[in-house]
This record gives sequence, structure tokens and C-alpha cells, in this order.
Amino acid sequence: MIPASPLLDTLRALADPTRLRIMRLLASMELAVGELAQVLGQSQPRVSRHVKILCDAALAERRREGAWVFLRAARANTLGTPPLIGAVAQLLAMAEAADAQFAGQCGEDRAHLDAIRSARQTSLQDYFARHAAQWDTLRSLHIADGPVEGALVEMLGSAGVGRLLDVGTGTGRMAELFADRADHITALDHSPEMLRLARTRLQHLPAGKVELVQGDFAQLPFAGASFDTVLFHQVLHYAQAPEAVLAEAARVTAPGGRIAIVDFAAHDREDLRTRHAHARLGFADAQIGALLAGAGFAPLGERALAGKELIVKLWTAERCGGAAR
Repeated sequence: MIPASPLLDTLRALADPTRLRIMRLLASMELAVGELAQVLGQSQPRVSRHVKILCDAALAERRREGAWVFLRAARANTLGTPPLIGAVAQLLAMAEAADAQFAGQCGEDRAHLDAIRSARQTSLQDYFARHAAQWDTLRSLHIADGPVEGALVEMLGSAGVGRLLDVGTGTGRMAELFADRADHITALDHSPEMLRLARTRLQHLPAGKVELVQGDFAQLPFAGASFDTVLFHQVLHYAQAPEAVLAEAARVTAPGGRIAIVDFAAHDREDLRTRHAHARLGFADAQIGALLAGAGFAPLGERALAGKELIVKLWTAERCGGAAR
């Protein structure tokens, strides 16, 4: 039997239309509190008060990243999803399916969020277009390429990477690095300017070795289980919803295949948001672990490399479900 106190706390926390809307938005994604304020059309202090009530009732969790605060639905613990939290999620999903007015409001909220994120994506693509020619120099500002590339090759091993997907290939450096270790490489980027540079860089490789594809890392244009290795090299911090990006990566990774993520450790350099369009200020080990587990990956290893100011981390994991082809 559910204890009365947690139940009453939960019901009180849900007894507000704004908090119901927040919980539906959090059902599928982590959101910055500032994004919630924009979607809801309310001041950030007011939204923060709603957030506090949801967190105090253990329905949501806050995570600070530099000057930003992110909110997510309460996660499962080691025993699985607590029954009360699972019941709340089911109840709200049923309410949206059955209540036309609530469903309409939730739909408007998601459309508004999509518009906000679409505007940011457009700004990000403008940034890549302006800086494509200087991309290799910009990437190496925080740490030299050599140590990172050496550690990455070592962690992925010398036996080969099979069918490799290089997500956010940029100028094609990772595709070039792994050309001798891959059966085939698919180099994906959203920026046509980047792909033009990558095509020039990789033109010396054998015909058919590398395929350049324009696409979005949140909606990969590939069939499931298409790749043995998926690589994110200094890419994930541009993702507004990294959980969605890694879910897509898991979809296209064959069972037993591997994922490798190279990115910054968590930091507080807010200027990277404004000057270099970073959506996330690096990642903590626990955060990456939770993201990978949620996408269906089991950890293999991690390594830290000291850069000029920031620490660069490498994480590898294996897609659950058997051996890769």
C-alpha cells in the first residue's frame, strides 16, 4: 500500500495546470528552465517556483550546468521506476489521450518548443557555415589533436571498427584517421560547407571507401543496425537533446557494436555558449553513463586528457544485445 504522505505530496504537486504541462514536456526530454519559461510564456522566477514544487515531490530532478539549470523527469533507481512515479506518467499520458483540451495545450507546448529549438538550430548552422574553413583550428584551441586521436585509436583497438558512422564529421579528420581500420565509413554532417571541405580532404581515399551524407544527428537517415561503430568527436555538446541523439545512435548501431564519444568534461565556460554555439557545457561521467544506459549501451571504458584549459573525456560503450556483424 502506498504511504499517504508521498501520495499527498504528489497530488498537491500535480494540482496546477502549469505543472501538468511541465510534466508532459519532461516525459520525453530534458529541458532548460529558460526553455520552459519561453514555452509556457511565464517569467523564469515563476517557472522556477513550479520546478521547485515538482522537485520537492520527487517528480522531477534539477541539474545545474554553468549558469543554466536543466530539468528532467525523475529517473528510475536501482530497483526500477518507483511505482508512484510510473503511475503518474501513465496517468498523464492517458489524460492527454482522453482530454481534448489538455491534449491541445500539450500539442501547442511541443510545437512552441520545436520552434524555439529550430531557431537555435538555424543559428548553429549559420555558425558552422561561417567557421567551416577554420574548423580544424577552432577544434584544436582547447587541446592538441594528437593525444586525443592517439587515445581514441587505442580505446577502439587495432582490430578494426567495421562499418563506421562518423557523426558530425566536420572537415573529415576522423574519417581520414580511421580509413585504414574501417570496412566502410559514412561521414555525416548537417553543414554543406563542412561536407565540401571533407570531400576535398578525403578525395585521396579509394573509391567507395567513404560516403558523405548530409543529415541531422537527431534523425539519422539510416536503417537500424547499419553500423558497427558510431563516433561522436566533439559533437555532442552541440545537441540540445543529447538523449534523443544517443537514442538515434543506438538505433543504427548493430547489437554488440560500439559507440565512442569524445567531448569536454563538465565545465563552466559560459562564453562557449555565446561565442561558439555550444548547447551543453561538457558532460560529467555520471551524466554520460545515464545517457548511454538510457539508450541501451553498456560502458566499456573512459579516459581523461588534460587540455589547455578544459579537460577532454573519451567514453566508449557497447550496444546491448549480442555480437556485431
